[in-house]
Amino acid sequence: MADVVLEIKQLHTHFMTDGGEIPAVDGVSFKVHKGEVVGIVGESGSGKSVTSLSVMQLIPSPPGKIVSGDINFKGENLAQVSEKRMREIRGNEIAMIFQEPMTSLDPLFKIGDQIMESILLHQNISKKEARLKSINLLKLVGIPRAESVVDEYPHQLSGGMRQRVMIAMAMSCNPELLIADEPTTALDVTIQAQILDLMKNLNKEKETAILMITHDLGVVAEVCDRVVVMYCGQVVEEGTTREILKDPKHPYTKGLIRSLPKLHEKEQRLYSIPGTVPKPSMDMVGCRFADRCEFAFKRCFAETPELLSHENGRQSRCFLYDENEGNELKDAETNIRS
Repeated sequence: MADVVLEIKQLHTHFMTDGGEIPAVDGVSFKVHKGEVVGIVGESGSGKSVTSLSVMQLIPSPPGKIVSGDINFKGENLAQVSEKRMREIRGNEIAMIFQEPMTSLDPLFKIGDQIMESILLHQNISKKEARLKSINLLKLVGIPRAESVVDEYPHQLSGGMRQRVMIAMAMSCNPELLIADEPTTALDVTIQAQILDLMKNLNKEKETAILMITHDLGVVAEVCDRVVVMYCGQVVEEGTTREILKDPKHPYTKGLIRSLPKLHEKEQRLYSIPGTVPKPSMDMVGCRFADRCEFAFKRCFAETPELLSHENGRQSRCFLYDENEGNELKDAETNIRS
């Protein structure tokens, strides 16, 4: 995984509203390597989808704007390229599976026409060849009677079938990076498992790098190699999936994992992190999770923590692991846990 396909550096995406400027993405940095599946997790309002839309240059302007930062795709900074160049990249080198399969397909066009549109735009082949490729793509994603489905409309397909069509569209030009924004939302458990298996197979066979955006840690455990945990527009923790699930560093990540149902425990109520994600603002001071954190102390409300590096390239944004605090912090954490 030496080849870096996508590298985001200090990305800031803001929205201008009547109530002021909102930093929806505030200094986000991470990398995606060739053939790697990276998960971005966090509650609604954490900035996950805005990050992905920033990569695709699909932030509605106004009110949104990429204020600063780099989005390097194979060495090319997408934050500075023209719209013409982005049209060449979208759907061809970078593809995206959007959050709602029910509404992402145009109800007025046949399935085959919608898949063929991207193929004809980016590849120098005839309409007949494009139709044949569309049928083969539908077969690849496990859709039965593909020869008939290619001439049907979206309303004639189930939610799971429509999601498979979205994946077929995304893979039509063999992209090097696939962004999947909540690809299993609104699907039942059986179909969800099939979609995840499909994405894993595509990742292995094509070596396609995948950026998986989800709030479901079960999905992360199933398909992701590495995890980026976001909260209120910032990255609060990063590491391999095994490290994050087995030994979370940040209190927010601990809360997310603690809220998962456990088969061997018969709790009356599932644990939930108290409070809600705060609305980002330009004048926020301190750790953004402090008001909801059981480990918070005075410094958390007065200073904004930076991402601290741990062993094996792990990172967390928490003062509990700041060596400059000495033993006092370690004692405080031990007392709280006990």
